[in-house]
Amino acid sequence: MASDDIVQFFDTTLRDGEQAAGVNLNPAEKFQIARQLAAMRIDVIEAGFPAASPGDFDCVETISREVKGPVICALARTRGGDVKAAGDSLKQAERSRIHVFIATSPIHMEYKLKMTPEQVMAEVERAVPLARSLAHEVEFSAEDASRSDPAFLIRVFKAAVAGGATVLNIPDTVGYALPDEFARFVRTIMDGVAAPANVMYSVHCHNDLGLAVANSLAAVKAGARQVEGTINGLGERGGNAALEEVVMGLRTRRDFYAIDVAMDTTKLVTTSRQVSRLTGVIVPPNKPIVGANAFTHEAGIHQHGVLANRETYEIMRAEDVGAEAAVMVLGKHSGRHAFKERLESLGYRLTKEELDKAFMSFKRLCDAKKEVSGGDIEALVADEVLSVAPEHRYELKRLEYETHPVGVVSLVTLERDGKDLSDSAIGNGPIDAACLAVRRIIGIEPELRNFTVAATSARTSAQGETHMGVQYKGIAAAGRGVSTDVVEASVKAFINAVNNLYVVAAAKELKINGD
Repeated sequence: MASDDIVQFFDTTLRDGEQAAGVNLNPAEKFQIARQLAAMRIDVIEAGFPAASPGDFDCVETISREVKGPVICALARTRGGDVKAAGDSLKQAERSRIHVFIATSPIHMEYKLKMTPEQVMAEVERAVPLARSLAHEVEFSAEDASRSDPAFLIRVFKAAVAGGATVLNIPDTVGYALPDEFARFVRTIMDGVAAPANVMYSVHCHNDLGLAVANSLAAVKAGARQVEGTINGLGERGGNAALEEVVMGLRTRRDFYAIDVAMDTTKLVTTSRQVSRLTGVIVPPNKPIVGANAFTHEAGIHQHGVLANRETYEIMRAEDVGAEAAVMVLGKHSGRHAFKERLESLGYRLTKEELDKAFMSFKRLCDAKKEVSGGDIEALVADEVLSVAPEHRYELKRLEYETHPVGVVSLVTLERDGKDLSDSAIGNGPIDAACLAVRRIIGIEPELRNFTVAATSARTSAQGETHMGVQYKGIAAAGRGVSTDVVEASVKAFINAVNNLYVVAAAKELKINGD
């Protein structure tokens, strides 16, 4: 299963990445990301946590059935119900893996689990064999491993191997480890467990101290042969190890690690942009590998050096990560085939019905602007195809605003269940007034937690793309909108976030006032 000269990559963008504050991916969005990960030749996709909600179960089941190539993985606590739910969701997978976990650090066992070490051992001895009977592979994770007693951790891992686990994961759950320390820790555990050759060691590092990538690379040097992480480093708190940085670290410094990777790195930038757009988490321009400035040189001395020899200031080629994709300009005379090819080059693979809807929206956009950029197309698909779910209750039908001496007055009409609902409000500006009107219509007042506005391309004709995060009675959700009118884009984002509030509430079996 494991090879000494190749590292496997385990992507948990759809599970751990979605746990980032304000990130809510619907099934269509998760499916698009999963297909793109498969196209990038990722080794393992952790599709979700089936026991968490019916929606998560359905999503894992769909990805298991439709996405071929990678191992499809489902997360489960050591509880029997969790393990069985994971197994049921993976029945149609080409290759399935159940990822069983339980905490092993003294602080987690005492305060979170309220279990003794022997009780934890018993959980492992019961859950791993059950998982092995329900999937092709079992991965066992010792949560908070980096703060666990090595002797106890070795005992737990030996029990997991005896139960049928062939992947042993050593997480740095709270991002506490330091690279040299973590490398020694991983080596100690590997030597102590002395597992058979078919058992692979994995690491799952968090970025609380900004060391997730460094710790992951140190663990590979120590002998780990699977690295877990997310696209763009997405995840809870400071996030996870950014897989694009780990893979290019290994590839660029092959001389040091003597390791190869099988991933198609030319799809890294496309995948990064897709995840950023669908989650609403913007990639900083100075982000390594995939940021807008990753291969940009402004200083004169740098420009002169690069013109003379690229290796003076570039340690990897932009085209190796897909940063120099061919640009094809589309407009109102472009046909469906060209549009479909452009979509696929951007990492989107739509059904015939989705493509028809996207193409109609594209043609409408062409009437509003002469040329349509890749960013315009991505925003259009994200906003008008993937973000529209059957359970979304409100749709923007009309928006008008004008300035008066007392402020800006906005009139908003929403459609719900085939009925038009209208109201107006006065605010400090058109966006403020329109959102106040929306609140009056829906009967609740979600609190705005974040609000970003960006252009879909570096042109004055670019569309405005907005992302909003809202919270209501402890329920958080995010939404996005796109339009040639930034006010309309903002109102659409607010309505999308409100719709997602209801989706999240339903998944958690909670009620919202006005429901």
